Amino acid sequence: MLLIGAGLASAQSANVTGQVQLVGDRSEQAKKNRPNVVVWLNPIEGSAVRPVSDSESSRPPRLVQKDKRFDPHILVVPVGSAVEFPNHDPFFHNVFSLFEGKRFDLGLYEAGTTRLVHFDRAGVSYIFCNIHPEMSAVVIALKTPYYAISDAAGRISINSVPPGHYEMQVWAEGASPDNLKTLSRDVSISGSEHSLGVIRVTEDAPLAPHKNKYGRDYDSPGTDYPPAEPK
Repeated sequence: MLLIGAGLASAQSANVTGQVQLVGDRSEQAKKNRPNVVVWLNPIEGSAVRPVSDSESSRPPRLVQKDKRFDPHILVVPVGSAVEFPNHDPFFHNVFSLFEGKRFDLGLYEAGTTRLVHFDRAGVSYIFCNIHPEMSAVVIALKTPYYAISDAAGRISINSVPPGHYEMQVWAEGASPDNLKTLSRDVSISGSEHSLGVIRVTEDAPLAPHKNKYGRDYDSPGTDYPPAEPK
């Protein structure tokens, strides 16, 4: 993660909090998605940041494939980050993303191996496996270090935010882009504590099954390719 680059900033920085509230018809789905809402603050003026240190950059974040799942489901990284995609399942996976953010196709790779992807542009990348349609994840690459992912109770906390003016932006998996745009607003941070209040997110996006990397329906959902023969 990017870090604040001045002692003065740390002395005057604020702890920014808020509460996410999901509304809509899918009440059970809303409860499930409540811990996966991302809120971030884009500086409008002031508040310089320094690059990550060598020790931090030597430990790239990971999106692990295990038990036909991606862990974590939501990953937020600074723009320019390299993310590892290790396969911890005893069979092949084929990880791809063809939507917004970073477009890539890691191809078929076997158990115990890893692929690396550089997220070199800001945006939201929806990640899938071309073999297992039940697998999905989201990588959000940001130009700001001031962000939080809501917890199981919908709470967010963004620590060490320098005083200044910011644009607040929100992302939630079940909300449409147009809906999310209406949640963006300017905020002014000052003092040691600042509350964003209740952030009400309407889940209005359809939960339609995604296609495979060729734009077609999955032929054999959940089919496992056997492990490669030992060399």
